[in-house]
Amino acid sequence: MNETVPVNFESLNGELVDVFNNVMWIEEAALKQSDFSDITLKDMHTIDAVSMYSEKSASQVAKIVHLTPSAMTTAIDKLVDKGYIERRRSNKDRRVVRLGLTHKGRVVYRAHQGFHRDLTHNLLKDMAPQETVIVQRAIHNLVCYLANVIKH
Repeated sequence: MNETVPVNFESLNGELVDVFNNVMWIEEAALKQSDFSDITLKDMHTIDAVSMYSEKSASQVAKIVHLTPSAMTTAIDKLVDKGYIERRRSNKDRRVVRLGLTHKGRVVYRAHQGFHRDLTHNLLKDMAPQETVIVQRAIHNLVCYLANVIKH
C-alpha cells in the first residue's frame, strides 16, 4: 500500500463498500420489478459476458464470469430455456458452437448497459477534466488490483 494514506481513508473505504452493495441491490431490485424477473443478477452478468457484439464459446464466457465449465453449461441451459441466449453452430465447422443473444437477451443487455452508463455519467457529473483523469486512474488501479487478486 502507498505510504501516503488519505486523511479520510476510512470514509472512502466505507463509501466504496456502500457503492458495491447499493449497485448490487439496485440491479437485483430492478430485475425483480422488470419484465426480466425470471433471471438473477448472475444470469444478467452471464448475458452481459455473451455480449451483443461478438459470439463467444461457452468456455470464453465461463472465464469472464469465473464459472467452471460444468456450472457454465447449467447456466447457459437455463438461459437458453428462458429465451435469452441461443447456441449457434458454425457453418464452417458444425462441431463449433458459439453463444449469441436472442432478441429478449439483447433487450435486457441494453437495459443493463444503460444502467452502467448512467452510473458512469453520475460518477463524473460536475467534475473538471483534470478530476476525471484522477478518477479514471483510481478506477484503473482498482481494476488492476482485482485482476491480480483473481489470478492468485
